[in-house]
Amino acid sequence: MHPVHRHVSGFTSSLRTSSAEAFLPTSVDLVKGLRRPHQKPAILRKISAAQQLSASEVVTHLGQTVVLASGTLSVLLHCEAVGNPKPTISWAKNGEEVKYNDRILLQPDDSLQILAPVEADVGFYACNASNALGSDSVSIAVTLAGKPLIKASRATVINTESPAVTVDIGSTVKTIQRANVTISCQVAGVPEAEVTWFKNKVKLSFAHHLHDGLLLIPNVSLSDQGLYSCKAANLRGEVTESSQLLVLEPPRPLPYLKDLTAVLSSVGTSTLSVLTSPSGTNMTVSPGSSALIGCAVDGHPTPNITWFYSGKPLSLRHRLLAAGQILQILSVSDDLDGEFSCLAQNEAGLLTQKTSLAIQEYQWSVDKLMACSASCGHKGVQLPQLRCLLDGAEVNISHCKEKPKPALQPVTCNRRDCPSRWMVTSWSPCTRSCGGGIQIRRVTCQRLTVKGNSIPVSNEACAQVLKRPVDTQNCNRQPCVEWVASSWGQCNGPCVGPRLAVQHRQVFCQTKDGTSVSSDQCSALPRPLSTQNCWTDLCGVHWRVSLWTVCTATCGNYGFQSRRVDCMHIRTNKPVLEHHCSWRPRPANWQRCNITPCENVECRDTTRYCEKVKQLKLCQLTQFKSRCCGTCGKA
Repeated sequence: MHPVHRHVSGFTSSLRTSSAEAFLPTSVDLVKGLRRPHQKPAILRKISAAQQLSASEVVTHLGQTVVLASGTLSVLLHCEAVGNPKPTISWAKNGEEVKYNDRILLQPDDSLQILAPVEADVGFYACNASNALGSDSVSIAVTLAGKPLIKASRATVINTESPAVTVDIGSTVKTIQRANVTISCQVAGVPEAEVTWFKNKVKLSFAHHLHDGLLLIPNVSLSDQGLYSCKAANLRGEVTESSQLLVLEPPRPLPYLKDLTAVLSSVGTSTLSVLTSPSGTNMTVSPGSSALIGCAVDGHPTPNITWFYSGKPLSLRHRLLAAGQILQILSVSDDLDGEFSCLAQNEAGLLTQKTSLAIQEYQWSVDKLMACSASCGHKGVQLPQLRCLLDGAEVNISHCKEKPKPALQPVTCNRRDCPSRWMVTSWSPCTRSCGGGIQIRRVTCQRLTVKGNSIPVSNEACAQVLKRPVDTQNCNRQPCVEWVASSWGQCNGPCVGPRLAVQHRQVFCQTKDGTSVSSDQCSALPRPLSTQNCWTDLCGVHWRVSLWTVCTATCGNYGFQSRRVDCMHIRTNKPVLEHHCSWRPRPANWQRCNITPCENVECRDTTRYCEKVKQLKLCQLTQFKSRCCGTCGKA
């Protein structure tokens, strides 16, 4: 692969990328093609040597190079294509669809015309013909006499399967290893241009080059990555375009993961770990424990890793470590039986690895009895103690909540007569809600028998064991209070919205005898308002508008009209300062009008400022020339 420092003429051969049959149709072919039932599109080539054009109007066919001169007023690019069904013609410049305007026109015969060409029009114009059976494309270079022009692309090409790929210079190429990559550098220039290739700004040897400005990089590897540049130079100057080559390597599994060892040492050796694999691995863990799952993969560029549980994105509590290569499950739940998988993906492909978790099961146990529910009487029972076990060790009972509970058979206990004891009823309601009242209850001495009967006995039997409880007590001793409010104050404040002026009053808490106390003592009572909205005379305003003035233009895009907008007092009907109406939306005092196309049947002015336009010598500008047609047309 060595460079050929060759001279490139102004595109004496056409630039062809075609899915049509590889032939140049003649006039006979054209006639025959009209009778064919089906035919892919084919663009007619009229190949000729590059020429320096200086005529004011240039008409040319595809396959030629157009060199613009200072007097060139028009360039017409012909594109003739045959095919059945009739091909659809479209134009592109430097790989992007041509945007037509009043200077770049698509003619009825599908030719492309450029009026008053400028330097910005320089480039490679491609005619594309397509129908249902295929497509054909031919380019033509439009350039200035001066430094060369390179046909460049800004596309990104990703190749993950093909053994060979060809791109235009300027593209970004991402390809798998061992593919053959060809970079095309199509050049047009007058005088003739010399092409030189570089990699990472270092000139390439002859061995890298093919004919017609093509650079071949065979059997690419990671060492071939870099920036490849094509420089075209002639006596008038030089131009350079570059393509970035990136070599892709699909994700592949690794037998180990260095980061997993480091993470294990930081979280503790008691944490279980496992590596995923394409065929799948297994791990058994205890509920509530932590687990680490590693995804050991390699690739270029470094694959992005996404984790899944049972084929769905993770929703359980977890952390991602080592750039996503390690999944840490912070607390394994007992329903986490299932498959975890990691999807490693880059531009070259994807790889899925997986592992399955098995959970040690929790179990209920009823081998112990709870304490007796009563010390005497007829209701004492003992229930088996319900415990949750994991491998014979008792754990928190919440771990077994999802498992069916075993049937519990109660055992009677402490069935005997109870000692005498005081029995009390509930307190009666307080006699007053405030200011002090009393409550009473009934107190008796009774004994509960083993049969469940309560037998009254003398008070002395209970007094020997415990002092008699009281049967009367005071209640609601807090003073009686109420909220008191003063008269409303003066209404004041600006009008921020309708009726939003405010007035205030004082609200305080006091006892029935008029003594002021803390507001906290009235907190249980509904508190009266201390502020309310009110109406002031300043709020009685509104916006008043006058009629619109006559529009400044009868047609076009520049007519406008105005009107007077005042803030008026409703009662006095007199104007006031505008800020008094600021709480209401202000009507517009200016608007556009008569926005309709001007008929060009007769040449007349459409605005009253045309004399000024002429005095300021603005008639040469399109927007003033059309609106002041009458004035600007006068000698």
